[in-house]
This record gives sequence, structure tokens and C-alpha cells, in this order.
Amino acid sequence: MATIYDVSLMAGVSLATVSRVMNNNTNVSEKTRQKVLDAMAALGYRPNTFAQSLASNCSNSVGVLVSQLDGPYYGPMMAEIEASLRSKNKHVIIAVGHSDAAQEMDSVEFLQDRGCDALILDVEAVSDEYLIKLSQGDKPIVLINRYIEQISDRCIYLDNELGGYLACQHVLQLGHKNIAYISGPKRKHDALERLEGHKRALAEFGLSFDPRLCVEGDYKEDGGVAGMEQLFATGLPFSAVVCANDQMVSGAISVCLDRGLKVPGDLSFVGYDNIPFARYISPKLTTVNNPIHEMGKMAALWLLKHLYKDDSVAVNNVFVPELVVRESAAALKG
Repeated sequence: MATIYDVSLMAGVSLATVSRVMNNNTNVSEKTRQKVLDAMAALGYRPNTFAQSLASNCSNSVGVLVSQLDGPYYGPMMAEIEASLRSKNKHVIIAVGHSDAAQEMDSVEFLQDRGCDALILDVEAVSDEYLIKLSQGDKPIVLINRYIEQISDRCIYLDNELGGYLACQHVLQLGHKNIAYISGPKRKHDALERLEGHKRALAEFGLSFDPRLCVEGDYKEDGGVAGMEQLFATGLPFSAVVCANDQMVSGAISVCLDRGLKVPGDLSFVGYDNIPFARYISPKLTTVNNPIHEMGKMAALWLLKHLYKDDSVAVNNVFVPELVVRESAAALKG
């Protein structure tokens, strides 16, 4: 079996130079780097990454904890994290928390036990106090889609309150006054923030928030179906529906179509997230853009900058939501 010593002999360079090439150190000329890589390929040499991590106390791996793996929301985020880290020869280990505090904490321990250099966390159930304490440990953490003032420099987040405000403001500007709302699960921080923005927009237009026209969903299509049925069951009049995410909009609209209602002729809809299908369904969905893929990328760049000391990257912690106007919301008739 070839060793690093064999590589140095074939390439005609020192052991230190071979080590710098393997660690992607920039203090090596491209010509020398290629000689080392060619020697490694010719000898079939593969670095012992486990031994390297023990020697350097760096595994070049990052733990990523997400709430779930299915749906159109988390895939783009994880893809950007993986691509950004892979471009710098870092790898990811993924765990799932299922929006349950015990499972989230168990997954954190799992990732720590795997020797990850740092953790990227999209968590919803664990407390702020737990995350603050975790941030004080020897493994750096970065939070996605959550803001905690005490560790704000480690938070990559969207202003969800503003996003909820923009969604409601849009239908208000179209003349709607009786506006229903299907929220996300109220145990989730982003769902509560979007609802607060919704209430702020109503107040600015001199309208009271009617809790009877607010039902709790689950961020999934079935939650939109159930929420829409609940709203119709109230018997209260409403001309527009704002949903806390796009997946629930698709379920809610299906209920309306089954009842022979037209969108936006009879009911206007606004969503949240701007996931890919929003621009392909009919009518095309007016929604709030949530750049989760960019937030995933920024979390990875934060680690590259602060942990792996890559000063070539720039990090943006705060993202501002934007309303994307399409066809699903129209001016109130008459």
C-alpha cells in the first residue's frame, strides 16, 4: 500500500508539500500541486482522513440538522449547503429532528459524536436557552431560519414578520377587507412571526383581526385542505385567503375548485415561500419569496469564514422578503 512518503519520492517534493496539497493549502504552486496529484493517482494513494482528523483535530465534515427531508422546501437548502462546502473539500452529515425537542437534541448529540467540526441547525422545538448554551461549546453552530438576539451573529434568517405583513398588505391594497388566514403550526417560530405581520397589516388599514377567520395548518397540502374546510364551516364571509406557505395554498385552492369556485374570480389567494410550483400552477401563485437556498448557502459560508478561516467569502445574515405578484389575487369586485 502506497504511503505519503512514496508520493513525496515520486513527485520529488517534501512530505510537508504533499501534506499542504492534501489539505488544499494555497501556498503551493499549481505546477507542484499537479505533480503531487499525478503521483497520488499513479500510486493509487488515498489519504487516511480519519488519521488526519485525529492529528489536526479537524474532520472537514459539518453536521446539518433539518426538520424533515421531504417536500420542496428543505431540498434546495441542503443542496446549497452541500455544494458550498464540497467546493472547499468539506463534507456534510445530515440528521433529522422532526420538529420534536427530544429528537432535535438527540440528533445534535449524534452529529457531535460523529466528530463534526461544526453544526448547521434548522431547529424549531428546542428552546433558545438550549441553543445559547450549545453555542458556548467547542463546536461552532449556525442557525437557519431562526433569530436569537444573544447569538444573532450566528443566525441566518428571513424577516418573517415583514413577509407576513407584505402578504396581507397586498390583498388589502386590492380592496379586500374580509381576509381569512391559514397559519403554520403555532409551535413554529416562523409561523408565529408571519401571523404577527398579518395582524400588523390589518391594524394599519384600521381592521380588527378576527380569530374566527384564522385556522392553524401544518405547512402541508392536507393542512391547506383541512384549513379551507374549517373556514367554510364558519359561515363567515371572506373574499381573500392568505396562507403561511405555498403548499397549504395548493390544498386550499383544490377545495375551492371542488366547490365550483373560481380563483381569483371568487376568492383571492396569497402564499409564502415561492417554491418552484408557484409559478407553474394555474392561476400562477402570488406569494412571498423565501430564499431558503440562499440562507443555506450563507450558513455554509459563515462556517467557511469563521471556522475554516476562508476570508474570500462574504456573509449576509439577514434576508428581506419580497412579494412576487402573479395571478392568484385580484381586486375585490364591486
